Amino acid sequence: MKPREELFDTLEGYRASAARMSEAMKARGSGPAALSKRTSNLFRPREQGSVRKLDARSLNRTISVNKDEAWADVEGMTTFEDFSDACLLHGFVPPVVPELKTITVGGAITGIGIESSSCRHGFVHERVLEMDVLCGDGELRTCSPEGEFSDLFHAIPNSYGTLGYVLRARVRLLPAPRAVSLRHQRFQDYASFQVALEAACQEGGTSNFVEGVAFAPDDFVVTIGNFSDAPDPTSSYTGMVPYFTTLRTRSDDLLSVRDYLWRWDPDWFWCSAHFGMQNPLLRRLFGRWMLGSKVYWQILTHYRKWKLEEREHRLRRLLHLPIELSEPVIQDVEIPVEHCAEFMDFYWKTINIRPCWVCPVRPLPSKSPWTLYPMETGKLHLNFGFWDSVPTNDSLPADHFNRLLEKEVVRLGGRKSLYSTVHFPEDEFWQIHDRTAYQDLKKRYDPAGRLRDLWQKVVKSR
Repeated sequence: MKPREELFDTLEGYRASAARMSEAMKARGSGPAALSKRTSNLFRPREQGSVRKLDARSLNRTISVNKDEAWADVEGMTTFEDFSDACLLHGFVPPVVPELKTITVGGAITGIGIESSSCRHGFVHERVLEMDVLCGDGELRTCSPEGEFSDLFHAIPNSYGTLGYVLRARVRLLPAPRAVSLRHQRFQDYASFQVALEAACQEGGTSNFVEGVAFAPDDFVVTIGNFSDAPDPTSSYTGMVPYFTTLRTRSDDLLSVRDYLWRWDPDWFWCSAHFGMQNPLLRRLFGRWMLGSKVYWQILTHYRKWKLEEREHRLRRLLHLPIELSEPVIQDVEIPVEHCAEFMDFYWKTINIRPCWVCPVRPLPSKSPWTLYPMETGKLHLNFGFWDSVPTNDSLPADHFNRLLEKEVVRLGGRKSLYSTVHFPEDEFWQIHDRTAYQDLKKRYDPAGRLRDLWQKVVKSR
C-alpha cells in the first residue's frame, strides 16, 4: 500500500488539473484527441499515429471519502488498487472492485467493470452517483442520473472515451469487513453448477460474493464469499501458490479483504503460465518482481511493439520449421441465465479455452436505460471471461473464432465487452448499439468531432 499522502489529492489540486485539461482540449484543432496515462487494460491494438495527447497522469488519486454518507470522490485515472486502499484507510470499500490492480476508475466506468460482488451491486458504473466528464468541446460537465446532463451520464458506460473522459467520479461505498470467508463447491456437470450459482445469487440472499470457474466440461467450481470479522486470515496468494489452484483442493478459505480483492492479480487469473510464472523454480526466483498484472501487461505491450510473433514466424519459415497458427480470443461476454447452458455447449465445441471465469451479474434499476449497454434490470446474467488463443489454420479467416463468438452472443441475447478486439461489421455493430442516440450525443457534446467515433475506435482501432 502506498503512503497516505500518495493516495489522496486535494479538491484544489483536482480542479487545477481538470482546468488544464479543459483548456488543452479547447485549444486543439480538428485533430483527434487521446489521453496520455500510465495504465491500460485494453486488448484491442490501437493506431498510435502522431496524435498529440492530453496529459491525464496527474488525475490519479482519491480526493475525499465522506464517511457519514458513504461515498468517495475519486479522479478518473486512479487505479482500483489505489482507490480501494484509500477507502480502506477510512473503513470502506468500493462495492465493485474489478479484479486487476491496474484497472482505473474511469476505465471501469466507460468500459464496463464487473466482479464477484456484481450479483449484488451490478456493474461499476451502477454505483456512481455523479461524474465530471471532459467533453470533446472542452467543457467539463458534472452529470448525474437526473438533471441537465443526465443523457450524458447514462451514455458514458461502454462509450470508451468517445463521448468524453471521466475526470472525477463520486462512488458509493460499503463498510469494509476485516476478512472474507470463502466456500468452494465442486461440480461434475454444468447444470448442477448453474443451479448452485443461481441459488447463491438469489435476491435477498446473504452471499456477498459469487463466482465460478469452468475448468472442463466435467469440472466446475462455485465460490461463495461472505464478509467476516475473523481476526486472523489464513491465506494470502501473493507468493508461491496461485489462487486458482486452490479452488479444487480446498473447501474453505479465509482472506483479508485486501487479499481477496486482488486474489486474481498475481497470476492475471491463470495467464501467468504464458510467462513461465507457474513454474515453482521461476516463481521462487522472480516472483517478487514478476507476479502481478502490471508486469504482465508491460511484457505483452513490448511483445506487440516489437512484433515478436511475426519475427518468430519469419525465422521459422527461413529454417523450414512448422508454424503453429493461433487466433487470440480474449473476451468477456454476458449471457442471460436461461441461455447459458446453450452458450457453454457452443463454447466447449468451438472456443474451448480452459479455464473459463464465470461471474454472475444482476443489473440494478436505473433512472433511464444505459444508452450503449442496456440490460434488463433485476435479471441475472452470467459473464464468461476467457483469455487465450485458439488453434487455427490458413484456410480460416483471421477473425474466424471471434466472429463465431460474436454471432452466438447476439443470437442468445447477450452483450460483448468492447475492451478486447471487436469484429462486427459497421451495420451489425449499430444494430446492437443505439446509433441514433449516440449520434445525437456526439452532436451535442463533441460537435467538432475531436473524439473518435465508437465503431471506428473499437473495430478499426483508431
